[in-house]
Amino acid sequence: MRQLDWLVLIATLSFIVFYGLWKSRKNKNTETFLKANTSPWYMVGLTIMATQASAVTFLSAPGQAYTDGMRFVQYYFGLPLAMVVLCLTAVPIYHKLKVYTAYEYLEGRFDLKTRSLAAFLFLIQRGLGTGITVFAPSIILSAILGWNIYVTNFVICAVVVIYTVSGGIRAVSYTQMGQMTIILSGMLIAAIIITHLLPQNMGFIDAVKLGGKMGRMNIIDLKFDLNNKYNIWSGLLGGFFLALSYFGTDQSQVARYLSAKDTTESRLGLLFNGIVKIPMQFGILLIGVLLFVFYQFTETPIFFNQLEVKKLQESSYAPRLNELQQKQSELFQLKKEHSIGLLSAVKENNEDEVNKFQMFITEDHKKEKELRTDLKELMLKNDVDANTDDVNYIFLWFVSHHFPEGLVGLLIAVILAASMSSSSSALQALASTSVIDIYKRSIRKNEADEHYLKASRWATVIWGVFVMIVAGLATQLGSLIEAVNVLGSLFYGAILGIFMVAFFMKKIKGTAVFTAALITQFLVLMGYFFTTISFLWYNLIGCVLVMVIALNIQFFTSKMTIAKS
Repeated sequence: MRQLDWLVLIATLSFIVFYGLWKSRKNKNTETFLKANTSPWYMVGLTIMATQASAVTFLSAPGQAYTDGMRFVQYYFGLPLAMVVLCLTAVPIYHKLKVYTAYEYLEGRFDLKTRSLAAFLFLIQRGLGTGITVFAPSIILSAILGWNIYVTNFVICAVVVIYTVSGGIRAVSYTQMGQMTIILSGMLIAAIIITHLLPQNMGFIDAVKLGGKMGRMNIIDLKFDLNNKYNIWSGLLGGFFLALSYFGTDQSQVARYLSAKDTTESRLGLLFNGIVKIPMQFGILLIGVLLFVFYQFTETPIFFNQLEVKKLQESSYAPRLNELQQKQSELFQLKKEHSIGLLSAVKENNEDEVNKFQMFITEDHKKEKELRTDLKELMLKNDVDANTDDVNYIFLWFVSHHFPEGLVGLLIAVILAASMSSSSSALQALASTSVIDIYKRSIRKNEADEHYLKASRWATVIWGVFVMIVAGLATQLGSLIEAVNVLGSLFYGAILGIFMVAFFMKKIKGTAVFTAALITQFLVLMGYFFTTISFLWYNLIGCVLVMVIALNIQFFTSKMTIAKS
């Protein structure tokens, strides 16, 4: 990076962090550290979005659309309805009971072991998921600056831990408002720059049309298929249950709207998120489509992760690498000619020519895929631990090679701000759940408030170390945005099932739902590892299994009790 980029990066991040610390300087007890209870609805809405919008979103989503098109947006179609359901159910219950965490409610409804199980499942998946969100920006710094990835993991975790420990939830909320503003501004700038760099005879609408003809504007897939990761049915049903569990039972999100002044402010914040999230995600994915079109006319490297290419260049396989790169350059020239022909045909509304050039380009992409397959095999011959998935590096390559001076620093600040935002929310939630649901309830029950405030800060530090370790092990996960959602889907179904029983199945007792959740979690993991069912469906499957199994266990337990009496 150039000097101006460094200045923009440091100034942006410093302002966000110090502003958050200054605004939260009055934390003196556990309640203000973990709850705040002062946030207006717009802050609630923005912090909910910021907690979701990790560096994974802005680093991986454009690459996801680049390689797979827009169909990932269907994943969010169930979210607005989930927000409405939560406004009617969970929000008033949590506010009425004045809980710190969502899991406190479960003890009153069931028993301690059910509360502890739900908290434990949350801690596992959120701790692992946060490690992935920290790893994403480490990719940036290691790729652009040449930093060791473990050093970058440490730096990011240390910064987040410092302001989360110092300011608690208020620091998290205030920094997230600044982070979200920078994030949205940065992504808008990225879209404008990509459009500006397109060929002179191509505007934004032309680029979208061309992306559609090349199969990247595949927004809606109406075909019902359990093995298809992204279609409207998995989005509406699986996405609905995932959103219901994430926003209704995941403490990193529940804490956002528990920080609101009252029930009305919480509801408005959730509804704001439900309305804005899909357009925001659509826009981020559209950047990936614009990138795809741009790279039909501008040559790309044969592999976007240049760290892996460098390994080959320094090995005995360098001559073979050069051959593949030469073939890729020749193929690019052919692909560019066909793309120009397709653009002309689209502008002239000549369907025959459109079909002809679509066939040519399909063949070009097939050959390009074969070249990349040969390259990946070469990478693995050279290094069995090579990372052969470069989807997370696509947008990063564009930023580092095509952005003007100063804006590179801004976009890196965007991605780092997003990582800090989601990571700080997660650490604060992990700490509050660990202290309130485990430590205070089952280990040290009757200590002074000062003791639990200190314990909350230490829990934040401990989880920061755990997250840093997970981040160091996340190099082989492929698309990070997909990895995060897979991980959540494996646990959210069972957790949501527990809460659905609590809310709507009043006759079922704690032992029945506890046993059902354990059985369900086992079945979900077995299903994921030994079947081809798409991960989104496990949010629905897990929830339904807990409800059905708990109902049957309670029924047979009641019959046995009656029979004995």
